[in-house]
Amino acid sequence: MNWYKDMTTQNRLIILGLLSTTIVMLCLTCFAVGKIKKDLDNGYKNFGQIISKTLAIESVEITKDIPELSKYDTLRSHSLSILGSNDDIAFIEFKDENSRVIYSSEEDYSKRAETAKISVSSPMVLKQGTSSKNVGSVMVGLSGTIINEVRHTTTSSLVIVFALTWGLIILVLIAHTILTTKELKLLQDGVKKISSGAFGIKVESQGMSKELKQLFEAFNDMSSRLHQFEEQNTGQLTLEKNKLEAVLTCIANGVVVCDNYDNVILVNNHAQQLLDVAPNEILKTKIQQYCDTNGELCFKDRIEQFKDTPLDVMEQRPLAFNIEVNKRVIKSVMSPMFTVNHEYVGYIIVLIDITKEIEMDNLRSHFISNVSHELRTPVTVLRSYIDTLYNYGNDFDFNTQKEFIGVMNQEIIRLNRMVNDILDFSRYESQNVKLEKTKQDIMPVIEDVVDEMKVLAGDHNLTFSVIKEPDLPEIPFNKDSIRRVVANIVSNAIKYSPDGKRIKIRAERARIGDYVEVSVEDQGPGIAPEYQQKIFDRFFRVENDTHTIKGTGLGLHLVKISVEKHHKGQVFVQSKLGEGSTFGFRLPINPPVEEEDNTDEMPTSSKNVEQLTAENNGNDGWEISFEKR
Repeated sequence: MNWYKDMTTQNRLIILGLLSTTIVMLCLTCFAVGKIKKDLDNGYKNFGQIISKTLAIESVEITKDIPELSKYDTLRSHSLSILGSNDDIAFIEFKDENSRVIYSSEEDYSKRAETAKISVSSPMVLKQGTSSKNVGSVMVGLSGTIINEVRHTTTSSLVIVFALTWGLIILVLIAHTILTTKELKLLQDGVKKISSGAFGIKVESQGMSKELKQLFEAFNDMSSRLHQFEEQNTGQLTLEKNKLEAVLTCIANGVVVCDNYDNVILVNNHAQQLLDVAPNEILKTKIQQYCDTNGELCFKDRIEQFKDTPLDVMEQRPLAFNIEVNKRVIKSVMSPMFTVNHEYVGYIIVLIDITKEIEMDNLRSHFISNVSHELRTPVTVLRSYIDTLYNYGNDFDFNTQKEFIGVMNQEIIRLNRMVNDILDFSRYESQNVKLEKTKQDIMPVIEDVVDEMKVLAGDHNLTFSVIKEPDLPEIPFNKDSIRRVVANIVSNAIKYSPDGKRIKIRAERARIGDYVEVSVEDQGPGIAPEYQQKIFDRFFRVENDTHTIKGTGLGLHLVKISVEKHHKGQVFVQSKLGEGSTFGFRLPINPPVEEEDNTDEMPTSSKNVEQLTAENNGNDGWEISFEKR
């Protein structure tokens, strides 16, 4: 019975009407057939009665004047003539006044007599003057052939009439249904167009019934009003929609909006990028089904926690948690969403990419750990040596004391370098720093650094080749800042160069652009390609089995800040594993003129302990060659 439940009310009424009509017509037909049959039977009996009476009268007339012996032949002859002319009479039987059979047609038509369905008897009365005498009776048997034919014809006619009438009713109902459905289909199509936004559409109502015509006119009026309303409000709605889309698009953070059933109904472009999904992959889906890089349902547990917490608490303190997608750490802040009437309709998830912040926190922690360790080592060495000299200095000869003081001096130089790195990092990163620049030759700076580094290079039996391009133009730069840049690059080359190798320093015009290029080439272990893009980042250090040199991770970053930020130049690195590295920088020959402001200039610092010590040392173990190209 599911098909009946799925039917519309209109179809149910049509089916019930057909069944009711069919039952009524069947009842009427059965009643009519029964009534006609009964009337036919009564009429047929009357017909038999008339025949028997007529035959009785005729028989009395033809036999009243003949002898008794001749009556048999006369009645037989008369009966055979009647039976021969009428097939519906099955038999005729004559009896005398004593009920003795005078003649019966069964003698001649025995089989025909067996077909008799109705028997009718009438007396034979002989009138003599005013008196009458009963001389016998006549019995007539009727076979019912005529009545059967009449009954069959009548029944067939009634069935045909019923079938035609029922068929006409069905056709009328179907026609009415088709017409009504067609009219309602027009209205349905109009409603669909209205729902799709085609306001102002009209449907024709000519030739329809009064009720449907009123319905169609009401629909046309509604459509017209909606069209007017659309024209009045489309501009404003479009403007508000564009504002909302523009706001969501311009938001730097990702935004995911979910309804009260956890379905994603809105997601901006930045959220799609952070979650690495296309709009058709996330819209109209459950946010709990989203998986992070590890294949875990990263939102599921948090949404359950959000729903288990009272809304007023979530409104005051939104739920915050981190997820990881494609090696990016994304901070997610979930807060409830309310209507103007403060009805809860869902929640909003704001996505913030904090990958860099996490990396910087890790780098800072690593930097603090490195600096603490680096500072503790020279302080420990100085304390040990000073304590030894203080307590047992008189027991040592002059050379031993000089050796102790030399070690202490190296540790002080190392300590001073780290402190200078940290101080310069703080100063160079400041937005209010402006370096004073003068136009000068860069070669004296390079030569000073080479002279300064001779002791450090001599400890590793390293040599330098300094190559200068002829007619190298003077360029504007801050001498102390660039000197520190060259010193950091050269010091870095010394740290990673194997003993007994050569370090090449070049000063030349850049092949591309109007720059002077300074490069330092070593024969160290080289740098992997994946680290070359990060080598100038602050706090970054390559730590592996080969690169175990300690440091703060600020040296190359200070090079980048000094060259690019304060001199508008460029830094670069070229390296292959196992073949060495080339670090360098380019300074513009004619840099753009900087706008003057009220920022404080960074004063030129005096020579540090490392410089003074290097200048006082000899040239032992050094090979300095100046070559021209």
